[in-house]
Amino acid sequence: MNPDLRSQTREELTERFAEWNEPSYRVGQLLDWIYARSVRHWEEMTNLPKPLRARLEQHYSLTLPQLVRRQGARDTTQKFLWRLTDQSLIESVLIPANPALYGAASDRHTLCLSTQVGCAYGCRFCASGMDGWKRNLQVEEIVGQVLAVERWHRETTQSGGSAPGKGSRLIDNLVVMGMGEPLANYDHLLQALKLLNASWGGGIGARKITVSTSGLAPQIRRLADEPLQVRLAVSLHGATDEVRNRIMPVNRKYPLKVLGEALEFYQSRKGRLVTFEYILIAGVNDGLEQVKPLAELARRFHAKINLIPYNRVEGLPWNRPAEPAQEAFLAALERQKVAATLRREKGHDIDAACGQLRLRTERELAAGSGDERN
Repeated sequence: MNPDLRSQTREELTERFAEWNEPSYRVGQLLDWIYARSVRHWEEMTNLPKPLRARLEQHYSLTLPQLVRRQGARDTTQKFLWRLTDQSLIESVLIPANPALYGAASDRHTLCLSTQVGCAYGCRFCASGMDGWKRNLQVEEIVGQVLAVERWHRETTQSGGSAPGKGSRLIDNLVVMGMGEPLANYDHLLQALKLLNASWGGGIGARKITVSTSGLAPQIRRLADEPLQVRLAVSLHGATDEVRNRIMPVNRKYPLKVLGEALEFYQSRKGRLVTFEYILIAGVNDGLEQVKPLAELARRFHAKINLIPYNRVEGLPWNRPAEPAQEAFLAALERQKVAATLRREKGHDIDAACGQLRLRTERELAAGSGDERN
């Protein structure tokens, strides 16, 4: 198959255009169509000569994920279900402004990206891996989630039926913590983030990109030596091996000691703080006896703790703690003098748990009752 244009760097395209004896400024025009306008079709590239468009079509593919369903929450969170070219389904979530999310002063429009179809790591509370792992996403499928949301935004905010024009971009922050384990798709992820960070590409600052991992220690060490200055978040969800072993099988391979050594290496290279994601699950990790070991880990790594009340997943036995229990856990952490926030969960009314909308849609389609509605 031909490579997708959305997987190509400026340097690769410049080299190809030189081979074709095309002027170099055409590369900039092409990249503008890809990233600033999120085009779907070759004929939309109206300032490129028809012979060049035909040659591009001969050598490259040009795809965006197809919108299958969109759910809008009362707090303006938007969940998108996309169909890929092989009919696989993935999710992205557009999160509205939220001060102090992931340590930034304000996230204006944050998109949560998926990196795999399904997940092989089997966290007991997560919908993403309930039907197992199918495959890694390609570079263009990761990049395409951002561009498809940008196109959707322009189409819904401009009048008329014409193709969306160039305008200000919606998304200025990325969190890579959707479906899948991001660092298990390391090479494709890093290439996609470089494209999304590039000034000629997605134009999203590296420090406005957060990559999450359930604790893949070797890949954390590898990330430490990357020049791209993205943020790192660890999906901790337990401050002891006993708790993590119960709900996160990855901890058996990379227990807290091994994970901690990888984080120390990361910080020695990057000099950057990390965030601990901690989903509060009733009766599992929300007891106040968990506060002290969690605070000790946070102090050790100068980490901020992001508390997230659990989103109920159909078919799983877990529940979110009552709000007083959530507040009590936060207050206990604050008494330990560590930085912590409690996310008053966005999108709880739209199948917010990662992978849940995809799982439900796949089962409806398999049963012959799935209707597609945007």
